[in-house]
Amino acid sequence: MVFPVVSHKLADWVLYRVLAKSCYRAARKMRNCGFLSSNNNNPSLKSLQQPSLFPSVSRCSLEGRCSDTMVCDIQGTLLRSQSFFPYFMLVAFEGGSIVRAFLLLLSCPILWVLDYELKLRVMIFISFCGLRLKDMETVSRAVLPKFYLENLNLQAYEVLASTGTKAVFTSVPRVMVEGFLKEYLGVANVIGSELHTYGHHYTGLLSESGLVVKHRALKEFFGDTKPDVGLGSLSLHDHLFISLCKEAYVVNKEESKSSTSSVMPREKYPKPLIFHDGRLAFLPTPLATLTMFMWLPIGIIISIFRVLIGIYLPYKLALLLGSWSGVNIQFKGCNPSRSNHKKGVLYVCTHRTLLDPVFLSASLGKPLTAVTYSLSKMSEFIAPLKTVRLTRDRKQDGDTMQRLLSEGDLVVCPEGTTCREPYLLRFSSLFAELADDIVPVAINAQVSMFYGTTASGLKCLDPIFFLMNPRPSYNIEILPKLPRKLTCAGGKSSFEVANYLQRTLAVALGFECTTLTRRDKYMMLAGNEGIVIENNRKNPY
Repeated sequence: MVFPVVSHKLADWVLYRVLAKSCYRAARKMRNCGFLSSNNNNPSLKSLQQPSLFPSVSRCSLEGRCSDTMVCDIQGTLLRSQSFFPYFMLVAFEGGSIVRAFLLLLSCPILWVLDYELKLRVMIFISFCGLRLKDMETVSRAVLPKFYLENLNLQAYEVLASTGTKAVFTSVPRVMVEGFLKEYLGVANVIGSELHTYGHHYTGLLSESGLVVKHRALKEFFGDTKPDVGLGSLSLHDHLFISLCKEAYVVNKEESKSSTSSVMPREKYPKPLIFHDGRLAFLPTPLATLTMFMWLPIGIIISIFRVLIGIYLPYKLALLLGSWSGVNIQFKGCNPSRSNHKKGVLYVCTHRTLLDPVFLSASLGKPLTAVTYSLSKMSEFIAPLKTVRLTRDRKQDGDTMQRLLSEGDLVVCPEGTTCREPYLLRFSSLFAELADDIVPVAINAQVSMFYGTTASGLKCLDPIFFLMNPRPSYNIEILPKLPRKLTCAGGKSSFEVANYLQRTLAVALGFECTTLTRRDKYMMLAGNEGIVIENNRKNPY
């Protein structure tokens, strides 16, 4: 069994490594802090504390390096932040559970007094012990790349991109960084610490090889050959690592924080970030994570309050109380009139969360009907408007929407699924065949703590998580009704109408159009097509 193995190794590690060193480390750090605080104004001492034996990365020439071999680390080099704690917290929260994340947060005072190696081992154990391999694969593919890209050091990346062969040596677990480095940065070889597994789960312990020692791993990998370029931080370990290269440069931590030249803008991302998953909308540093846990009980109460006022109160009163509770709704446009009294108005919206039709209905002050491909029973129960499920059968869905339009106004989201980033997915053309009164609605939503969408989690909690944010925001702009000459009644094909509306809404929001679909999103994030197949047969077991 895995438990006796883990418990035996953990006891050995605690007795002979942690307890024997923790007091000494704490005393040494207290002494160092006292020494530094008493000599903060001495520049000569500062230079001794952070010797710079190699030139800064800003002095590295990018010309003519297409055949060079480069080695570096992701921690403190490719990433602007020195601490890897936030990424372990993402693994613990998104791949594990909120309990695991809370335990990792509680370990912060202990981590502070440990040296680098012990600190890394503790974070690995808490984050990975009992974690399924499948869950870690999902986190590494769908969650971590967003935060890596946002924290990428532009100067370090430009040096990396200018070289031919790239190799990354790091002490952090290889499974946390390999997918991002290979898919987004084109790194050929990733050498990181390997984790011990038992069956389909991680034990939280390292393999027999232990933590990767970078300079030793570089010698074993390249042999007598010296890499052309080495990039590291100001630590002595990195100096030893990059000294084995023909050229060596360092990334200065203070320069990275103070200079905007190290911040990676979205337009320079090596690969567009369109899809990502996970609930956390912020980088979970220790302070930010503590803030989240302190807000969580309040957020749950406020979320329930916001749901109840949306269900039971009139539109104007619900909007007023929602605004007092922190919900920010910005509405532009007016209520369009019908040109055909036999049919309702068809509102074509961009899709950010499941609450899009709800906020549109409240802003217009009138009931609307929303159609959806998949909606949980809980979402249907708390929805303050009529919802109708579609079947993905084009003829049957068309007949259903025609019937609903004859009864009143209808809301459709032709993207078929939500997208968090400033992109619009390909529009389905079915809606264009159903009505002449087509009103485009540009919708965007912003959150600060929790995302209200998920591809691999519990969709029934999506509205709850969105409303748990301290100040969730919705921007709704009703654009002019589509002229008759641009509709199918005016001679345009349904595909032309759909593409025109996609471009119109993208311009209004400042977004970019894509040809990606719902299927593409779910294949990238969850490894499936995002279709829930209901099985009516009862399980006898």
